[in-house]
Amino acid sequence: MSAVTSTGAPRSIGRYLLFAEIASGGMATVHIGKLSGPVGFSRTVAIKRLHPQYAKDPEFVTMFLDEARLAGRIRHPNVVPTLDVVTTEGEIFLVMEYVQGESLSKLARAASTRGVPMPPKVAATIVTNLLHGLHAAHETRDEHGRPLGIVHRDVSPQNVLVGGDGVARVLDFGVAKAAGRMQTTREGQIKGKLSYMAPEQLSGGTVTRAADIYAAGVVLWEALVGRRLFEGDNEAMVLVKVLEGRYERASHARPDVPPEVDAIIDKALARDPSHRYGSAREMALAIERSLGVASPAAVGEWVELVAMPELSRRAAMLAEVESAAALPPSSGPVSVGGFTGAPISQPISQPAISSKNEPSSQVSSISVSRPALRPSDVPLAAHKPTGLIAAVAGVAALGVVLLGLGLFVIPRVRGGAGEAVAHREPAAAPESGARELEPEVRGFVPQKATAAPPPVQVQGVGNVVRPPPPPPSNECNPPYTIDPATGRKKYKMQCLKN
Repeated sequence: MSAVTSTGAPRSIGRYLLFAEIASGGMATVHIGKLSGPVGFSRTVAIKRLHPQYAKDPEFVTMFLDEARLAGRIRHPNVVPTLDVVTTEGEIFLVMEYVQGESLSKLARAASTRGVPMPPKVAATIVTNLLHGLHAAHETRDEHGRPLGIVHRDVSPQNVLVGGDGVARVLDFGVAKAAGRMQTTREGQIKGKLSYMAPEQLSGGTVTRAADIYAAGVVLWEALVGRRLFEGDNEAMVLVKVLEGRYERASHARPDVPPEVDAIIDKALARDPSHRYGSAREMALAIERSLGVASPAAVGEWVELVAMPELSRRAAMLAEVESAAALPPSSGPVSVGGFTGAPISQPISQPAISSKNEPSSQVSSISVSRPALRPSDVPLAAHKPTGLIAAVAGVAALGVVLLGLGLFVIPRVRGGAGEAVAHREPAAAPESGARELEPEVRGFVPQKATAAPPPVQVQGVGNVVRPPPPPPSNECNPPYTIDPATGRKKYKMQCLKN
């Protein structure tokens, strides 16, 4: 089945969309993919797809799954990470991090065609990145802390990806050797590329991390010189040259390469594995001391200079992928942090619009929308009126307070000074059996004159006199009753506390 459907839309595999092919190998193809997550989240990825003719072969399927399992254990910036594995419709897909860049083999070929040789420090940086990634793989341990003994066994320029960010990364652990690997190599079977295989690997001997160091030495020589180290008209001639171990010095083939680099290459390509560097990291440090390294920015500039046409084409393809609107709809709204989000099939450029029957709020990738608040929902402190509006609001608030006490104060302005006139609301009907109040205490009883409090300044209105304190309750005037039988005063208990 192709990466796109018959209608031209990308193929959906689980939560991923499969787009156009960007690379192909003997065992699998690599496509641009897109992760479609909840609430509009998306991410561009690279999806490796096993060729259909191998998808039904148990050995190849096991090898493919081994690659995912091993690469998933390696965590290093110089190794392309495997993010996920998807099995659907009888096919297996490996989801990897997408790197905007090009393989070292294509960069070297483009540089040779355009006559732009790779600067020695750029070559040193790329190979040291490769070696640091290999060292991380060699030192990887399982979940119990036991060494996995990973050996890549297929180190070559085709499996070194150089990004526009100036960082080189190792990829493709499809033929890697490791402890506990489900797929095992048949006796006498050789895996890898002849031009980069160590002599012990070609002769069927024990393969250790020293084989990867040998291959890195071949890659270093080719990056500096700009051509293949071991070439021949057929595989037999290549095999003979590798086993003989005869090659031209890099400093002779390219005069600007220092002689110290020849010693590094000679040690890496030693026929006896025990005479090579003890670790890939040790070789990387030797290169850094002899050649020095370029900054990631300098490496990225060289990559763009050499591979600009291909990178531009890839960027245009990415732009189409990013703008693809064919996102698979979700089963319903997604709840995040107590809010309800719209399904991901809804365009994320517009905030969700809620209706009266929907929850009080919704979440989109852009904003959070809520229904408008009613005035009664907003506390008075939230409003900040000025001028006349402030005065009216303040007096209205004071009236509400006094209304709760049974009085309503109406300000009357005379000559700029406010005069407060109290008005008594009609008394409620007395409860049955309750003694009716005496007529002289029904209305407002003036109190003894006291010093008036200072007027309150209100902008736009003038001075408003503070209202007098509320009169005491009428049932305490007088605060006692006279017993008709004895003529004695009986003070009211509720009035004693006053």
